[in-house]
Amino acid sequence: MTTLEFKGVTKRYHVRGSGDMLALDDVSFTLTSGQTIALVGQSGSGKSTIAKILTQLERATSGEVLLDGQPIPHRGPGLRRYRQRVRMVFQDPFASLNPYHTIRHHLARPLALDKVVPKDKIEDEVRSLLTRVRLDADATIDRRPHELSGGQRQRVAIARALASRPELLIADEPVSMLDVSIRLGVLNLLADLQRESNLGVLYITHDLATARHFSDEIMVLHHGVVVERGPADDVILNPQHEYTRALRDASPDPDKHFAGPAGEATTRSDAS
Repeated sequence: MTTLEFKGVTKRYHVRGSGDMLALDDVSFTLTSGQTIALVGQSGSGKSTIAKILTQLERATSGEVLLDGQPIPHRGPGLRRYRQRVRMVFQDPFASLNPYHTIRHHLARPLALDKVVPKDKIEDEVRSLLTRVRLDADATIDRRPHELSGGQRQRVAIARALASRPELLIADEPVSMLDVSIRLGVLNLLADLQRESNLGVLYITHDLATARHFSDEIMVLHHGVVVERGPADDVILNPQHEYTRALRDASPDPDKHFAGPAGEATTRSDAS
């Protein structure tokens, strides 16, 4: 079992002319294989700062991040191995994919760099990855990102994250820039992949409705502080903090949020 620990992490940014800004204040949590934790909060709450620290795009001011009990290396081969085990799905699928390269290139590159399969097996693995994310490989592999829909691009981004065969995924608002009509399909895909591969998933979102449906545990972040955490149903149905209650009241009813045309809740098998 893989364990990622975020221990007592504080992050301050220096803002010219304004002094230090506290983005995270003594935040701790543990993510393990097969578990989905939702990190919920409004813009500016510190959610994306946590994602950046976990992927080492930012350094913590204090505290530490441990993978299987060992500190994350900050450079060199050790950091590369860490990033192979912990991958990120970014918010904007168009910005995260190079418009000049084909989908084949986007998926073949991490396979080659991380030596996931022998060179003569890369083409087969690319096609397998596209199939895993419910895309037609023949219709997709030679296209460029601008030739795909937003949902298709995000599926390609997920396939690219899976190419290195990670144990943990950091999904930073993975559906917030997609049309409402296709968000559920992408979230269902992530949930299916999490179960199939026993992935640990940190699902970062501002939406309590989807957090309840797609996570085991919810942490609520407000001004860089975790103000509430617990099993997903407990946090939604019996929130203890006023900020959590405000988020819940601002969210759509989860059953109506996922309702189909006849008023029936959409199931995972219904989503495309």
